[in-house]
Formats: sequence, C-alpha cells, structure tokens
Amino acid sequence: MLLDKPLGLSSNQALQKVKWLIRAEKAGHTGTLDPLATGVLPLCFGAATKFSQHHLDASKVYETTVRLGIQTATADAEGEVLTTCPVTCSVGQVVEVLDRFMGPIRQVPPMHSALKKDGKALYEYAREGETIEREARDVIIHALELLDMQLQGDTPHLHLRVACSKGTYIRTLGEDIGQALGCGGHLSALRRVQTGPFSAERCITLEQLEAMDENERMAALHPVDSLLKDHVPVTLDAANAGRFLSGMRRRGAWPDMPHVRVYGDAPRALLGTAHTQAGELIPIRLLSPLDIQQILESSPAAALA
Repeated sequence: MLLDKPLGLSSNQALQKVKWLIRAEKAGHTGTLDPLATGVLPLCFGAATKFSQHHLDASKVYETTVRLGIQTATADAEGEVLTTCPVTCSVGQVVEVLDRFMGPIRQVPPMHSALKKDGKALYEYAREGETIEREARDVIIHALELLDMQLQGDTPHLHLRVACSKGTYIRTLGEDIGQALGCGGHLSALRRVQTGPFSAERCITLEQLEAMDENERMAALHPVDSLLKDHVPVTLDAANAGRFLSGMRRRGAWPDMPHVRVYGDAPRALLGTAHTQAGELIPIRLLSPLDIQQILESSPAAALA
C-alpha cells in the first residue's frame, strides 16, 4: 500500500495502524520518515516484505522548507534553539549556494538520527547529552530546485524541491545550506513526494483507509511485483519453475542482467528475483509455495501497500 504518512506519527506507528486495519500478519516499510515529515511511505505486507529491502536503495524526491536565521539542536522545528542570526543574504547568494550543493556531496549524519553506533541509535546518545563522532557519507543531489523564497520579514525561508540518492539527510542539507548562507537554518517542513517509482499522487491517507470497508482496503493494495518494476521479467515453464524454486540455477539464452523478476507460466505467478550471468539464471530471493498461493488468491497478506 502507498500511504501518505501524516504529520506526527513515526513510520512504524503508521505501519502498525495500517497492519491492524487490513489484518495482516507480516508487515514492513521501505524507508523511515521522521514524525515531522509527511508523504510517500510504501508499506509491505506478507510476501512483499521479502522485497522491501530493494526500495531502501531507491532515489527520493522531497519538498522542504528551510527556516533561515535559526539553528536548532535537531536541525528541525522540534529541537531546542541554539543560535539566532539576522538573514542578510541576497537572491544571488542563495542561487550560488544552492549550486554548490548540486551533484556528489559529503554529509555528516545528524546525531538525531536512527543510524546505529555499537548497536545503539545515535538519537539515543543525543538524548543522553552525548555526541558521537560520525564519518561523512557520500550522497548525490540529483536536482535542487528553488520553488519559493522569502529573505525578509518574520519568517525568512527557502522552499526547495530536492531529488537525491539514498542515505541523504534533508535536515542536514537544510542546516548546511543555512550555514553556507551565513545565517544558519533548520527544516520547518518536510514532505516526501516520491520514492523510486512511487509518487504522492498514488498514495492514500489513513483517514481514507479508515473510511473504507474491507473490500475497498484490499483493492488499495498493489501487486507484489510493483516493487520490482526495474527488474527484467523472465518466465519459466513448470519444470524449470519448480527447480528454480528449490534454489537451482537454470540455463538459457539470457544476456547478463543484474536484476530479474522470475515468473512461472502455469499459472503465471511471481517466483522470486535473480540475476543472469553467462547464460545462467541465478536465484537471489525466492518466495515460498505459501507466499505464491497467497499472491494467486489476492490475499491481503500478499500485497504491497
């Protein structure tokens, strides 16, 4: 299911609400959104949870508002104010600074993040008043569009649209932009509008889901293989499908391909993922017979949300 995560809920809280509404047994999501963020949160149930990891690597698009002149402890509106500074930058300086953040950049992960050190999340250390040294990470800003700005008045801000690689911290980006402008800044709003092929226009809200009956909720689930649209489809006959599901490599006239989704042909059903090399189809992630049966029966526990 593609959920438009509401403000104020963690990704896991939103997941648990939907899991309860559709009475699913297994559930997971494909990338965390902060409680102060809204937007696209793909939720996976049943067999789809086996492929949720694939979308952790997907590129993302965000719309965010950077409040200039105020730096906070968490780089967002929840944190304690650390410094305030007058905003004296010009439009030309804003454009020049944004250009600096295009392409490959390095970011130091924020202390208020779920990144773990010695098995403990950084935000847990931060809550205890402890700062942990973090290594800078390489990320890519594919596009950085200035949608709107206000440099004077009571709430100077930049409204940005950011297309970025996995692992990009938008809070850190906003804070770094504010520092580069000489006035500091923090995120006052954040919305994810796309992750991989999934956009906000296709999402449903919790309120919409709660208002649906059971059949309508099941109809809101997407097929499992919608998680694998960037995989090349390969179909096997019954004999080869059975051997593939037992983990055996199959031979065929396939070119080398890193990402393959594999189907059986009778009936047509997703079997799992693979890659091909030197004419061999090599299994990566396989569904169980029970998973496949659930998918064929269009069970709510076998779909992507």
